[in-house]
Amino acid sequence: MTENYIRRILEANVYDVAQQSPLDDASNLSARLGVRVLLKREDLQPVFCFKLRGAYNKISRLAPDVRQRGVVTASAGNHAQGVALAATRLGIKSVIVMGRNTPQIKVNAVASLGGEVVLHGDNYDEAAAHAEALMAAHGYTYVHPFDDPDVIAGQGTIGMEILRQHTGRLDAVFLPVGGGGLISGVAAYIKYLRPEVRIIGVEAEGAAGMWAALQAGKRVKLDPGNLDQFADGTAVLQVGRETFRIARKHVDDVIRVTTDEICAAIKDIFEDTRSISEPSGALAVAGIKKYLACQTAQTGVDKNSVFAAVVSGANVNFDRLRHISERAEIGEKREMLLGVTIAEQPGSFKKFCAAIGKRSITEFNYRYSGAAGARVLVGLATSPDDNDRRKLLDKLASKYDIVDLSDNEVAVLHVRHMVGGRIPDTSDERLLRFEFPERPGALMNFLSVLGQDFNISMFHYRNHGSAWGRVLVGVQVPTGQLKQFRASLRLLGYRYWDESDNPAYRMFLAAEFAPS
Repeated sequence: MTENYIRRILEANVYDVAQQSPLDDASNLSARLGVRVLLKREDLQPVFCFKLRGAYNKISRLAPDVRQRGVVTASAGNHAQGVALAATRLGIKSVIVMGRNTPQIKVNAVASLGGEVVLHGDNYDEAAAHAEALMAAHGYTYVHPFDDPDVIAGQGTIGMEILRQHTGRLDAVFLPVGGGGLISGVAAYIKYLRPEVRIIGVEAEGAAGMWAALQAGKRVKLDPGNLDQFADGTAVLQVGRETFRIARKHVDDVIRVTTDEICAAIKDIFEDTRSISEPSGALAVAGIKKYLACQTAQTGVDKNSVFAAVVSGANVNFDRLRHISERAEIGEKREMLLGVTIAEQPGSFKKFCAAIGKRSITEFNYRYSGAAGARVLVGLATSPDDNDRRKLLDKLASKYDIVDLSDNEVAVLHVRHMVGGRIPDTSDERLLRFEFPERPGALMNFLSVLGQDFNISMFHYRNHGSAWGRVLVGVQVPTGQLKQFRASLRLLGYRYWDESDNPAYRMFLAAEFAPS
């Protein structure tokens, strides 16, 4: 079977639309990590991602009469643009079904490439079901985003290019993983010719479908209510049947990375290339950094090692850059976010700064809290060295009550923008963190379900230019109405987390400070 894929990859018809992307040295990152890092620049393709390779290879191989009936797919991302461009180049019709919460920038991008956009459903599964209905009704051919041999072979040409462009030592190739089309195609080719090269997939922690499948020894379906959408290009509920079969045989490992680590990797790529990767596009670089950190802790790293990372795309909305920039410093461990209690008296801030020493304060949020003490949310510049961070924490903890909030989603996403006051009686307040679909009517739907029966005591919304808005809500729920409240949450259907015991909330927003 592997030989069959090698032939498919060698014969893949992709270069009518794709180009052989550069394999560039990441000199800054290499110097920092102490190994040689190469970046495979798929973000430089005509649609700023690799997806047009598989789409064009699939469509171009259709029989002429089948091709002329047109193609259809369901996608709100890079695959949609790849199918639209491929079909337009071949002079045929393409229908792209997208969920109704798809950002307008993505709808416009597909339409500009000649695709006919149909908005249907609230998620990928509903869009895909509608695409299949259109296929049956009109005779279109469905172009699957990943689980198709011709699509896999098209993506596999990236592996062919890597081995042609770099003939020397190559220890590992790191690839982002969504449905598995990219990693299975590249793995099949590279493992056939260079079996000593490790193939390592990288996934976001909250969307690690391939990791879960390899752990279980079979495909598993992730919980849609808990699927992390930050790296939306790889947020897939279940990997493909064929892609899993190949990955199980040829992929050596899968690494999971956090949102902050992804944001830090976007910054790393920018510093070497002056290009801004999308979150999914930076997964491979985040994976290299995490892999090296683990190796350093266990056995040390061979300084002659050579690692390649596929930068898979650069279709990032401009609105998301603010959020990415905020998280990058924490992901690179160059900033700590601390909740600190200092004395409510003149000179306290000066004494606190003296305790910090010669270190930049990146943020300082404070409001009078009463004689018991001032609650301060402070950002401090640190070095990536864990010892530096630990020494700072130990030094401050010897003089102040502190809580490290660097990894606290509520603090990082919301509280740092909200510090400013409390109401005297919130004993029945519950704090919930939601992901709202970015579409007209989402807020009204929320208010219709919860706002009529329960008092909303706090509301903070942030848009990050993605399909989901981040919302922090305080709701007053009398004890006798908890059952009704939980039923309303189920009816609402939005992804949420109960943050009522979150230390950032207790310190800065709740009626009384109660350290947990």
